[in-house]
Amino acid sequence: MKKLVFDYEMKLSFSSPVTDHRFQLRCVPGSGPRQQVVDVEVEIEPKAELETTVDAFDSVVKTGYIRQAHSNFNYSVKGIAFVDTENTKPEKYKPLYRFDSALTVPGSSIAAMIAVCRAKLADLQPNATAVEQAQVVMDEVFRAFTYTPGATTIRTTAEQALTQGTGVCQDYAHVMLAVCRHLGLTARYIAGLLGGEGATHAWIEVYHDGRWIGLDPTHNRMVDDNYITIAHGRDYRDCMLDIGIFSGDNVRQSQWVNASVHEQ
Repeated sequence: MKKLVFDYEMKLSFSSPVTDHRFQLRCVPGSGPRQQVVDVEVEIEPKAELETTVDAFDSVVKTGYIRQAHSNFNYSVKGIAFVDTENTKPEKYKPLYRFDSALTVPGSSIAAMIAVCRAKLADLQPNATAVEQAQVVMDEVFRAFTYTPGATTIRTTAEQALTQGTGVCQDYAHVMLAVCRHLGLTARYIAGLLGGEGATHAWIEVYHDGRWIGLDPTHNRMVDDNYITIAHGRDYRDCMLDIGIFSGDNVRQSQWVNASVHEQ
């Protein structure tokens, strides 16, 4: 087990004032099967009353509304997470994670990787676990990419990212999800925090023996106690940390984020 102190900030600047700003945040790590989260502090600027709920994927959701004109929207989340990956608690099986999602539908590039991985899985022992099979996929995904910030957007699909061979953690995760699901593995997308990243991170989990086990294709390694989960779902679209709508005239946005995780 590790005691991790986390601090996540997001600052959004508008080119001209906006009003009637409605927002939805999935930025707060919640307690779950592999982590307990305490002493959470959330600050919003401009000040807004927040309503807290839990969505269908068990992610903490905070919603709010800012009527008055503002040119900046900032929030910060601080807290402590006790992470114990070795003693992850069981969860009920959910079949929806076996199937394609909006950003993981295969094309020819994904199909080719599925074929390569299927051939490699044939060399494993007949009783190879889901995690052992997923490790084979993870290695293939890791070797297929060159990590390149700015090469993709939040709308880039797994097929598009693999075809160009460049992307970021979100793309690595989407490709691994697409391949795992078509090899019969139940897999889900994770958005979270990892020390040393400076921003949020993404990885995947596969379902094995009643528990979700994390794998990080961006670093080609198993998830350990250094990772803090914020949200999970079928793909990135279920785990967007902040979304919103507002009124304004030809408004452009610029975003700054920073994440800090350290062991205490």
